[in-house]
Amino acid sequence: MLYSRVPAHEKRAAFRKALASGKLLRFPGAFNPLSANLIQQKGFEGVYISGAVLAADLGLPDIGLTTLTEVATRGGQISRMTDLPTLIDADTGFGEPMNVARTVQTLEDAGVAGLHIEDQINPKRCGHLDGKAVVDSDTAIKRIRAAVDARRDPNLLIMARTDIRAVEGLAAAIDRAKALVDAGADAIFPEAMKDLSEFEAVRKAIDVPMLANMTEFGKSELFTTQQLEGVGVNIVIYPVSLLRLAMGAAERGLDTLVAEGSLNSEVANMQTRARLYELNDYAGYNSFDESVFNFTL
Repeated sequence: MLYSRVPAHEKRAAFRKALASGKLLRFPGAFNPLSANLIQQKGFEGVYISGAVLAADLGLPDIGLTTLTEVATRGGQISRMTDLPTLIDADTGFGEPMNVARTVQTLEDAGVAGLHIEDQINPKRCGHLDGKAVVDSDTAIKRIRAAVDARRDPNLLIMARTDIRAVEGLAAAIDRAKALVDAGADAIFPEAMKDLSEFEAVRKAIDVPMLANMTEFGKSELFTTQQLEGVGVNIVIYPVSLLRLAMGAAERGLDTLVAEGSLNSEVANMQTRARLYELNDYAGYNSFDESVFNFTL
């Protein structure tokens, strides 16, 4: 009932332990706290909180328009609802190294288990769009050093994302990844890899966990979990998938309402009232109410 009873520091420790197991961890993207509950109930290992999803939820494009306050608020709302570790997209850290430090502590207070900071210029753009630009190595390293120095819980995972593959090629991505690990990054997120061999090449170059982004309509194929695990990927995210599914269903429903004048033909495709109540634990809340208000004199 209400929020998770697992403290944030325990989620972080569990996340670190799971990463050390060598098993592939699956982190679907939650677009709200309710979808985070669903991810947990379905048996996934973690919850991803996408910057692109947060921007879209606000009706904005993913071009660096969201603020730290907006990201931390949604990150906290999702993290407090689930027993699973949450990994959040911190974009470029929302500014220079001191801003990055504040970002880390703010997101740490929000209860996330990890965050990633990328090496794009400010303002950034979606990692699978053309026309990206990245900062120089010195600036990228300073961002990660600032993030690592700022955290208070040593188990908070600081992941470095590099977008340089689409700009300068795979060799540059490998060099950048190695430099970010040397700067203190606990994990590496190589964005927009072309194929499995590129993931494998990055894997061989670094000795920290690696993340794969399986976003639809992007630069990478949608590899299976078996394929990703086979080349040494440790975490896979599906950042926008649930939002796309939900919005696709919403659009079809509205089209049906316009065309048919009612939603009778769509009712079978809807989540039932009973399932929604189950997901929101109405029974638990009712039990709490009864224990407080139902008494005899």
